[in-house]
Amino acid sequence: MPVRVRYAPSPTGSPHVGNLRTAIYNWLLARKEGGEFLARLEDTDRTPGRYVPEGIWDIEDSMRFLGIVPDEWWVSGGSVGPYIQSERLPIYKEYAEKLIASGHAYRCYCTRERLEQMRQEQQARGLPTGYDRRCRFLSEQERAHCEAEGMLSVVRLAMPLEGTTVIHDVLKGDIVVENRSQDDQILLKSDGYPTYFLACVVDDHLMGITHVIRGEDWLSSAAKFVSIINAFGWEAPKLVHVPLILGPDKKKLSKRHGHTQFLEFIERGYLPEALFNFLVLLGWSTGEENIEILPIPEIIKRFSLEGISEHPAIFDYDKLKWMNGHYIRQSQPGRIIGMCLPYLVKAGLISDPPTEEEIAYARRVIPLEIERMKELSEVVDLVGFFFQNLDYPDGYDEKAVRKWLGVPHLRAMLEKEIDGYSALTDWTIAGLEEVTRLVAEELGVKFAEVVHPTRVAATGRMVGPGLFETLWALGRERTLHRLRTVLERLEEKPIPQQD
Repeated sequence: MPVRVRYAPSPTGSPHVGNLRTAIYNWLLARKEGGEFLARLEDTDRTPGRYVPEGIWDIEDSMRFLGIVPDEWWVSGGSVGPYIQSERLPIYKEYAEKLIASGHAYRCYCTRERLEQMRQEQQARGLPTGYDRRCRFLSEQERAHCEAEGMLSVVRLAMPLEGTTVIHDVLKGDIVVENRSQDDQILLKSDGYPTYFLACVVDDHLMGITHVIRGEDWLSSAAKFVSIINAFGWEAPKLVHVPLILGPDKKKLSKRHGHTQFLEFIERGYLPEALFNFLVLLGWSTGEENIEILPIPEIIKRFSLEGISEHPAIFDYDKLKWMNGHYIRQSQPGRIIGMCLPYLVKAGLISDPPTEEEIAYARRVIPLEIERMKELSEVVDLVGFFFQNLDYPDGYDEKAVRKWLGVPHLRAMLEKEIDGYSALTDWTIAGLEEVTRLVAEELGVKFAEVVHPTRVAATGRMVGPGLFETLWALGRERTLHRLRTVLERLEEKPIPQQD
């Protein structure tokens, strides 16, 4: 039977990185086995604050960003749609009625007040909380009376009261659950919306899903999932419960650890191939040590369910940054420049849209900092000094000024450099270096004692790309303007000597 897998997100907000990792594993299995990857929207939880309809776009955007566009989903459609659960309510009602007719489910008329009182009493007696099955054993006359009174009802699963349910998990083997430990789960709510259990089982069957790959946190309720499948007499899909993702403190990954929503990583400037590579390795490996950089075609070739670990994965933010930096350096400079422009626009460093002159300038300066870039958003701090109108002392790093603009030979150095740079016929890296070396020789100081103060005078900081590449990128006009400004301000605001 051809592999058919699904990613079934809920629109509760921007998708979590753990959700997207699950989607990647599903997509990989489909691509490896020549199968099909579906996506359906599980939007039946309409609890206030949980249903975030605009989150649907975030889900779509995240999948497109990663390049895991489904073969069938609510965007393109398919043969087993609709792919949005709120559009499938009559289907769930039909199958809930089938379970009632077969004795595997029943209507429950208990009010919220009665259920709350029941829970409080259970807690007071130190008992596990759960439905006490009162309505499961109502007589036909009692049910008829409830219906005649127009009492609202939900449909509950009639979980077997004895015996065990066996969960066949590809990674963990057979897991045996005592049926008496499970309560009678609500399957269909009084408003006609199904819960996850009914909708998921019915949709997986009708959509021909062969493998259900989902987070390990669903394992505790898998017995109910399997019981519903058994009640219908269907063949269960292969279950694969992947390990949780933990933070560096080995607790479940949450906002206290840093970014967890996928779009936050996109906004910070992570490349799709870096996020894909990193997320895949959070719980899966090739079986070979020290293999961390894997192109997507290679991952597809190597992927197998057997490579998924049973142990939780640690989300290492530093490793993700390192990996993203690697992919940035491996990319074509033009691609990185294009992806960096929106950050410069947002920071107000270039206009919106950028002019041809600004784009040409960006092409000169951004490649100089690609080597140090780990997140594309860092471009603002890395190249901002190229675009800012530095006006000494405004915009200059105080520590850099104290260390290098207080040297005794500064005035003579600036005067000679301004004359030498102005006389250059061609503004080239080699020409700039030649002039600077001559200035050092004429002043009788070490080359570094000219390079460092020149860098500070031209950029306002001590750290950056190579000095002569920086001056070349700045251009003749900007470079000379900045050096002259520092020279002119020496009398107005003497530079303090280094301590």
